[in-house]
Amino acid sequence: MKIRKREGVIISLADGVAWLTGLKDAMFGELIDFGENISGLALNLEEERVGVIILGGYEKLKLGDKANSTGRLLEIGVSEEMLGRVINALGNPLDEGKIFSKTKYMPIEKIAPGIIERKSVDTPLQTGIKAIDAMIPIGRGQRELIIGDRQVGKTAIAVDTIINQKESDVICVYVSIGQKRAKVAEIIKKFEEHGVLKKTVVVAATSSESAALRFLAPYAGCAIGEYFMQEGKHALVVYDDLTKHAWAYREISLLLRRPTGREAYPGDVFYLHSRLLERACQLSDENGGGSLTALPIIETQAQDVSAYIPTNVISITDGQIYLEPDLFFAGIRPALNVGLSVSRIGGAAQIKLMKKIAGRMRLDLSQYYELATFAQFATDLDSATKEKIERGKRIVEVLKQRQFSPMKVEDEIVVIFLAVSGSLDDIPIPLVTEFENGFLSYFNSNYTSLQKDLAEKGDFNEKLETKLTGVISKFKKEFIRTHQLEREEDGGSQIN
Repeated sequence: MKIRKREGVIISLADGVAWLTGLKDAMFGELIDFGENISGLALNLEEERVGVIILGGYEKLKLGDKANSTGRLLEIGVSEEMLGRVINALGNPLDEGKIFSKTKYMPIEKIAPGIIERKSVDTPLQTGIKAIDAMIPIGRGQRELIIGDRQVGKTAIAVDTIINQKESDVICVYVSIGQKRAKVAEIIKKFEEHGVLKKTVVVAATSSESAALRFLAPYAGCAIGEYFMQEGKHALVVYDDLTKHAWAYREISLLLRRPTGREAYPGDVFYLHSRLLERACQLSDENGGGSLTALPIIETQAQDVSAYIPTNVISITDGQIYLEPDLFFAGIRPALNVGLSVSRIGGAAQIKLMKKIAGRMRLDLSQYYELATFAQFATDLDSATKEKIERGKRIVEVLKQRQFSPMKVEDEIVVIFLAVSGSLDDIPIPLVTEFENGFLSYFNSNYTSLQKDLAEKGDFNEKLETKLTGVISKFKKEFIRTHQLEREEDGGSQIN
């Protein structure tokens, strides 16, 4: 019987990478023990030597030190006690709370469930953001990319989606890769303020951490999500962001002297993200019926969606939410580009009521943006074109939403109906938001039975539509009368 050679010697050490000789039987991704609570991951297997990235501080190591192969692949200890905690990529707590027990060890790298183990995405994951739930719906088990330049609200969408899970049965995992510590602390504070931290695990690999931990963080977050999915629960994982993850992997690859490809990334950078995102799925009922939804974030440079990493991740995911700087700076937030944003699965999981009401919204918005550009150069416009432009303006106004204020789905349905039914066509644009807020308050206070009908999320039949139109008409008369009186007192013109 062949005895496995388990001991190696460090022959080179620099920048968090150690080269060892003697570990002839080492496996790819095997955990290497250097002693003194220092471990490493074997990533380069060569004929005479093995390249190992050190996890954590390597300052205590020196040339000639011994290292042992463990025969184990890297795992992370997971338990329910992780909820409400901040951990690093190795599963160790970073906050001041007590050490938690690790009930189950989950492999960091794992083959994704096969087609037979899955089922179609059939349940919506509500983000609480009107524009997304109406036009780019996300289903449980989907992988929906959030993409855009820096500082256009990508993290805001992910954070709002997590906050909206407060009343749902979805467990959240927020993975921060290469962000500043101050930003991560701010996000954790927001989770706490909105009462969602107790059902969220934060995996932090900040910009001050080593490239090795930044590289491992999303896989650790995915393993935690898989733990809950295997328990038959529903999990949501946010990877913020995978551009910095690709940078960390490029850094490791260059230090390991791997050959470079396009933009100095190694040739397997596509596989880096595909093997991560493929693990998100909706398991079949025979396999527990749990789900893992992934919201990866990618940062573009000067709106270049066709750059290397963005195109890679776009091809892996089931759709993308594209945020545009021009819209963001024009005050349209979330700055959603309707033309480039798509959900390739979510429509199948979207609730019937929303699907029926919001069906025309994307088309109306696309037409509005096209006509608005054309109208800048035209002097005379026919009445049909003017009508489309005016309605488009009001839809844009209705879809604006402040951060940290996700909405219940029944409220979203009412607001979307206001916009697409033409009920706002004669309301001046500066008063649209006031009308929307006023109507929601009036509707929820006085029409609880109708609200219940909408909450049951059945089909949007003619009877329900007539009822809702009647309520809108009643509120509108009162709203116009009030504002006419105000205008008259001010000596201003009346509402048309």
